Amino acid sequence: MNVLIIEDEPLAAEKLISMLKTYDKDISILDVCSSVESALRWFSLNEDPDLGFFDIQLGDGTSFDIFEKVNVNFPVIFTTAYDRFAIKAFKVNSVDYLLKPFENEDLTAALEKFKSIHYSRINAMGMKQTVESVVRALKPENSYRERFVITVGQHLKLVYTSDIVCFYSEEKSTFILTNEGRTYYLHQSLNQIEEELDPKIFFRTSRKEILNFRFMGAIINYGRNRLKITIDVPGETREIVVSKERVKTFRDWLEQSS
Repeated sequence: MNVLIIEDEPLAAEKLISMLKTYDKDISILDVCSSVESALRWFSLNEDPDLGFFDIQLGDGTSFDIFEKVNVNFPVIFTTAYDRFAIKAFKVNSVDYLLKPFENEDLTAALEKFKSIHYSRINAMGMKQTVESVVRALKPENSYRERFVITVGQHLKLVYTSDIVCFYSEEKSTFILTNEGRTYYLHQSLNQIEEELDPKIFFRTSRKEILNFRFMGAIINYGRNRLKITIDVPGETREIVVSKERVKTFRDWLEQSS
C-alpha cells in the first residue's frame, strides 16, 4: 500500500511513519509534504497514492485547500487536534479521522476500516463535496487568515496578516507589501486571498489590489469618480487607486470600519 503523508510537524510525521510500519512493514511511504504548496507540487508530478494521511492545520493554510486545487481520487484519513464535538462532522460525512494525539490502536482501527471498505478509488466530486461540507462544519465564524508562509530562497518565512499593507497583482503574479517595505511573492490569486481576509480590515480597491485599512494615508479625489490612497512604507510612498465602480462601496466600507 502506497501512502502519502501531509504533515507540517516533523516529529508527528516521524511518529506516524513508525506506527504505519509497525502495523505493516510493507507499507510504502511515498513522501511527506509539509505545506499546501509542497503538496500541490507533489500532485503535479506524481500519481495518486492508495491512501492519504492529511493533517488539517498547515503553515500556509489547511489541507482542505488542496481539494480546491486538485481532484483527490483516493481515500483520506485526516489527522487533527479539533475537539470531539467538531469531529462529528467527519462521522456524518463518512470521512475517517485520527484525533491527535492518537495511539497505535486508533491507527489500526482507521486502517482496518479503510481495508474493509474494499475500494481503491472514490469519486472525485463526491470527495470534494464531502470535504466542503466538513469545512463548513468545522470553520469557526469570523475565522480569517492570520499568517502566510512565504518561500524565500531555501527558507520559509512567516508573514502575519496584520503586517501586510496590501496585496497586489502584477504580470499575472500575486505579491504582498509589508509594513517594512518588503515585497514577497504568493502562489494564490487575489480572489482566493480575498476570501480569507477580514472584510472589516481589508478592501478590494480594484481587480489588482487589496488594501489594509490600518495603513491608509491620505485619500484624494482622483480624476472622474475615482479615489487615490497614499501609503507610506519604508523606502517608498505607494499610491492605490479605487476604481470608479468600487468608490461608493469603499465610502460605505470606510464608515463601517472607522
